[in-house]
Amino acid sequence: MAAVRALGASRLRAASAFAPRAAFHGSAPRPGARVALVLSGCGVYDGTELQEAAAVLVHLSRGGAEVQTFAPDIPQMHVVDHTKGQPSESESRNVLTESARITRGKITDLARLSAANHDAAIFPGGFGAAKNLLCCIASVLAAKVLHGVEVTVGHEQEEGGRWPYAGTAEAIKALGAKHCVKEVTEAHVDKKNKVVTTPAFMCETELHHVHDGIGAMVKKVLELCAK
Repeated sequence: MAAVRALGASRLRAASAFAPRAAFHGSAPRPGARVALVLSGCGVYDGTELQEAAAVLVHLSRGGAEVQTFAPDIPQMHVVDHTKGQPSESESRNVLTESARITRGKITDLARLSAANHDAAIFPGGFGAAKNLLCCIASVLAAKVLHGVEVTVGHEQEEGGRWPYAGTAEAIKALGAKHCVKEVTEAHVDKKNKVVTTPAFMCETELHHVHDGIGAMVKKVLELCAK
């Protein structure tokens, strides 16, 4: 589940990745593109999908972007024991504090994010996007706020478990958006709304395929920033 949204020059270009989600070239389309990375905790079941966030940071670094990370300074919806996949009733954690683990402490309260200071924003996936941000997964977030937007979560059939979250495509359509079938290594660009999405961990596949898809997404976001 990866979505990226880049809006016009006078508005925030936002990006969303679940994840996230082709090998990325070695030079930035526009040196110093200013990108906000919005996190929702640390851990796929109750926060940001860590490997997606790391892949986004790697590709942004390679693309020469200037990155600033943000997360809301609020309690997590709940804490999940990732060894069991179940809530840990006795624990309480803060979204900003947990997100700081991913960025080696370099992070800012989401309340201080200003559209005027950034060319794009990227939202990595993970269930924290639904639980701690806007109550929906990354690609659905774009569908929820932009009527008629084009996004992808990969394929529309489970195909023997390879696409276990394929039903999300119908939820996207129900919101009035258009779902576009893509492979995990691909990204879809909605040129009208300047939204870029990639399937990422919506697909059960090898990690490097997810990494390549996120690279394709980041590349397209930086290209939009250059226009």
